[in-house]
Amino acid sequence: MFGSARGSVRDVVFVDGVRTPFGKAKGVYAETRADDLIVRVIRELLRRNPSLPPERVDEVAIAATTQIGDQGLTIGRIAGVLAGLPESVPGYAVDRMCAGAVTAVTTTASSIAVGAYDVAVAGGVEHMGRHPMGEGADLNPRFVAERLVDPAALVMGSTAENVHDRYPAITRARADAYALASQEKVAKAYANGQIQPDLVPMAARHTDSGWELVTADEPPRPTTTLAGLAGLRTPFRPHGRVTAGNSAGINDGATGCLLAAAEVAAELGLPAKMTLVGYGFAGVAPEVMGVGPIPSTQKALARTGLTIDDIGLFELNEAFAVQVLAFLDHFGIADDDPRVNRYGGAIALGHPLASSGVRLMTQLARQFAEHPEVRYGLTAMCVGLGMGATTVWENPHHDAAGNSAATGGTATATATS
Repeated sequence: MFGSARGSVRDVVFVDGVRTPFGKAKGVYAETRADDLIVRVIRELLRRNPSLPPERVDEVAIAATTQIGDQGLTIGRIAGVLAGLPESVPGYAVDRMCAGAVTAVTTTASSIAVGAYDVAVAGGVEHMGRHPMGEGADLNPRFVAERLVDPAALVMGSTAENVHDRYPAITRARADAYALASQEKVAKAYANGQIQPDLVPMAARHTDSGWELVTADEPPRPTTTLAGLAGLRTPFRPHGRVTAGNSAGINDGATGCLLAAAEVAAELGLPAKMTLVGYGFAGVAPEVMGVGPIPSTQKALARTGLTIDDIGLFELNEAFAVQVLAFLDHFGIADDDPRVNRYGGAIALGHPLASSGVRLMTQLARQFAEHPEVRYGLTAMCVGLGMGATTVWENPHHDAAGNSAATGGTATATATS
């Protein structure tokens, strides 16, 4: 029998989340191992939460899209041992491409909810400079030969062009304007000190120049202009709409978080920055994978009894500007809605594939602390090969005497989906 009463479901809380600064592929982490990135994150989570006895961690789930080399071989177990967790703490690897860290969170959270675990570490790492997406993969030729998927499904930029085709109102100019806003919001958040508290400094080795302490994200381009964006080429289609400027880059980085049963967090004196309400994963046509967050959000909302109007803060992964704009258009949300990506997003910060989901959660948790008037928030992202992933969270700082969400939603949600 599990630790909770049989048949009951426990509340799961997001205790803390951190990440390395993200780097450009072949950039600041060119000579740094992927496993060292995630080890640094796990160690920082333990350092920031000294009331957690390491032996109370029940699981380490770490995602990587390209599970090879220094981010292969059951990296959750490898990273846990290297981080100094007791040998008794198990670990495993996760792969759901871009939603790897999200899946690590939802899987371990579900285990906590039913009492199989009390505390878990979940996160992701991707060293795209060392391990390009798909390295070593041997895709079954039937996918294309039997027309199971459109060949465009295997090129993420082409899938983004296809989403532009599906949503003709999302022009290149509109995508570029959204991309510029992302850069500007990241610059503002850095200036306000809103991103730095959850970055863990990372030592990076360089053969020519020695060691460097990386304390900030490498990808942001604060001097970006609309004119500069308009002059970029469209590599995926002649006269297309997808460019390097309105897409996330190819990046390196790691993220991690601590999850716990609410009563265990209280017992150990750990903070509860968010409470999991529910989640949803959904599949879509692989050649338009960018629309995946639409049905995954619909599923998550339906299963939690909430509506889109109950959501006071959105953290949407910006793999491509067009896929965020398609989500916003579907749900009737303006491009510049202040609830969306208040600190900017992956177009500026970078998208190290499997790690990005926990970045979204960490930023949402910090915004919850800043906005007690908001009750519910969500994170959502598109996923390669045609999927979407959405998590819904409740703000423990919510002021019940004030406004409960953007529109005063009062729906009651379950602990997990």
